[in-house]
Amino acid sequence: MIALLDYGSGNLRSVHKSLLKVGADVRLVQRPEEIGDASGLVLPGVGAFDDCIHALRHQGLLEAAREFIRTGKPFLGICVGYQALFDKSEEFNSCAAGLGVFQGNVVRFTQRPGLKIPQIGWNQLDIVKTDCPLYRGIASGSYVYFVHSFYPQPVDASIVATRTDYGDTFASSVWHDNVFATQFHPEKSQKVGLQLLKNFVDLTRS
Repeated sequence: MIALLDYGSGNLRSVHKSLLKVGADVRLVQRPEEIGDASGLVLPGVGAFDDCIHALRHQGLLEAAREFIRTGKPFLGICVGYQALFDKSEEFNSCAAGLGVFQGNVVRFTQRPGLKIPQIGWNQLDIVKTDCPLYRGIASGSYVYFVHSFYPQPVDASIVATRTDYGDTFASSVWHDNVFATQFHPEKSQKVGLQLLKNFVDLTRS
């Protein structure tokens, strides 16, 4: 069973439907005790970094996510759920501390002539960690769907699984041990996104 954290994120239903489509048994979780014996955990997210952190803390899910990661079971963060794994964000003079699983801050795209911020739409993945199990069956250069103005800058470059260019070259996903996270939305990325989610579900069963 995969626990999907329900803290009011706007993409929750889409993630839920996509996980069901690839054969997952999914439980929507609003309280820490509901995680139970889950074999995997997914933290979705759209919107502001602080809103995500405050909502998770209010429901007791912030520390629950940290504790789950410590178990060594597969964890997947999506969009703001990816950003939340880092120390802090520059978004709107953010003052909330992230999960601190990875060192680094969440920064805004550099404003350049002709560059539209936020990035909304399809962009390519340069898979730099070819052994990452999340990308099994997915070719480098594949297109996925993004909606964001900010992205994490990991201190440790070795965790970067994919890079993407949008004015800046940024870490569009990371992987370290049991923790996987994507800045893009697999639930909106059609065939490629479903393959990625299937790969994650398979990891929870191995």
